[in-house]
Amino acid sequence: MDELAVKLIKRADALKSHRQRHESVWLECYDYTYPLRGAGFAADVLDAQSAKSKVAKLLDGTATDSARMLASALMSGMTPANAQWLNLDSEALADEDKAWLSTCATLVWENIHAANFDAEGYEANLDVVRAGWFVLYIDENREEGGYMFQQWPLSQCYVASTRKDGIVDTIYRCYQMTAEQAIAEFGEQGVSEKIRRAAKDKLDDRFDFLHAIFPRTNYVVNARLAKHLRFASFHVERQGKRIVRESGYHEFPVCVPRWMKIPGGAYGIGPVYDALPDYKELNETKRMEKAAQDLAISGMWIAEDDGVINPYSVKVGPRRIIVASSVNSMKPLLTGADFQVAFTAEDRLQASIHKIMMADQLQPQDGPAMTATEVHVRVALIRQLLGPVYGRFQAEYLQPLVERCFGIAFRAGVFPPPPDSMQTTHFNVRYISPLARAQKLEDVTAIERLGANVAQLSQVSPEVVDLVDTDEATRVVADALGVPANVIRSAADVTSLRDQRAKAQQQQAKQQLMMQAGQGGRQRRRAGRGERNGPKIGGGTMRKPVLPGDYKRLFEETAGGPEVLAELARRFGRAVYVEGDRATCYRAGQRAVLDFILMRINQADGVYDDVDD
Repeated sequence: MDELAVKLIKRADALKSHRQRHESVWLECYDYTYPLRGAGFAADVLDAQSAKSKVAKLLDGTATDSARMLASALMSGMTPANAQWLNLDSEALADEDKAWLSTCATLVWENIHAANFDAEGYEANLDVVRAGWFVLYIDENREEGGYMFQQWPLSQCYVASTRKDGIVDTIYRCYQMTAEQAIAEFGEQGVSEKIRRAAKDKLDDRFDFLHAIFPRTNYVVNARLAKHLRFASFHVERQGKRIVRESGYHEFPVCVPRWMKIPGGAYGIGPVYDALPDYKELNETKRMEKAAQDLAISGMWIAEDDGVINPYSVKVGPRRIIVASSVNSMKPLLTGADFQVAFTAEDRLQASIHKIMMADQLQPQDGPAMTATEVHVRVALIRQLLGPVYGRFQAEYLQPLVERCFGIAFRAGVFPPPPDSMQTTHFNVRYISPLARAQKLEDVTAIERLGANVAQLSQVSPEVVDLVDTDEATRVVADALGVPANVIRSAADVTSLRDQRAKAQQQQAKQQLMMQAGQGGRQRRRAGRGERNGPKIGGGTMRKPVLPGDYKRLFEETAGGPEVLAELARRFGRAVYVEGDRATCYRAGQRAVLDFILMRINQADGVYDDVDD
């Protein structure tokens, strides 16, 4: 006998006695929705065959259907398998660090859904809808790699919390194993002699075990030995009162979220509890309707005891002849049943159940396609209904789930080597699931309305556009809509792109300036052909050194314009006072001017473009 094992068994028994006052409520919630999953509560042991009697008492499927629909909505809204619903983020990180976190988040999401999470997670959501809490165990699959998820039956689990925020960090699970399973799991030396004897000829005999997980008071961070880790783990053979395995976990390996917490305890209740009165009334109404339906189909008769008919033995049915002294001796009797009252009551109760379970908003709407306004109103309503629940699930379910999965993958070396700057960086989980995005859609709606109002006001006062930071507004909308991070450029990339565009526009403007200057000179050459502006020298003409008007217009208003114009006039005049024909002289002056312009541009920004004559 192990003293620690005895202590753990006593703690489990104490937790069991504390939970008993809630078990009848949970069992009733299961009885009206899915009786088989409630097996084990209040010492109620069921199998598929024995549960048939309870299923037969369910005369209406509204409760089961509504619970199943809500569980599906939670599964697809929080942890969809076809879209990444988590990301890792931190403030003021370099692009390299963000890329590493994004890669890690994608690997965690892929490995979660590559394991058995989707199957176990759906059944867990069924439990949280009916009983108000579930237990999901997360560990590494040591045989095939990856993750391994187990949805533990609620009847086996007893939970507690040592934290101020009330999040569960202590769990005791009472379960059974066959002798063969116990030997395979713990080895022959780990179990008692009784189990070893049973393993020889009674392999299927079942034995009780206890698995206790709780935080250690003294532990070693990143300890190499499991028994020194933050959370202790003990497997106890109850009958032999001995510890068969001692281990530990870096993170608490179990997620125990509550739909709505019961005050003063660690357990919760679900939406089925709120709809339980309507379930009972609907089931009773259906029972009375079935009885009235039997009377309406079979009929009710009245017979006179006239000495000919024996009312106690006569049987009414097809192809039967009843001997009577008069036709009035036996006749049908009106039942007085009103099925319309039953139908009205059933419709009212079913609508109430759908509303409590939110099935009236979650299921597809019949009728014509909804307008954009109708869709927005419906999404806003669903967001209001599920928003508080999702906030609790983030803290008690998604956060522990991601932390546990990230830790397992990191220690297994699944991630690429982190950058050196990430060694001391704290990061958090950012959820991008449909429900998480639904909580941010109000920002998108507000930005859309602001954009429409600004567009209208800009027609009267264009300056109002300066109030809106369009870059930041676009990033907020993209984040709320769940746009992949690689689709949106970083701030540095946007700045670089805009600088390149500005330089290209500036270069294009300079080229247009030079082209305009060249075109002005050619126009004046054409206009001056055939004219003589001075005496001939050696067969040529002596031209008056007049600077073309295009150059004056282009340079007189720029910085240093007068000095530029004076230099242009000097160079132009010196080049024109040469011997030769008039066209040759003018081209010489034009080239001198263009050479000077190119030199000034080259001095300004280091750019020199070849220009044709």
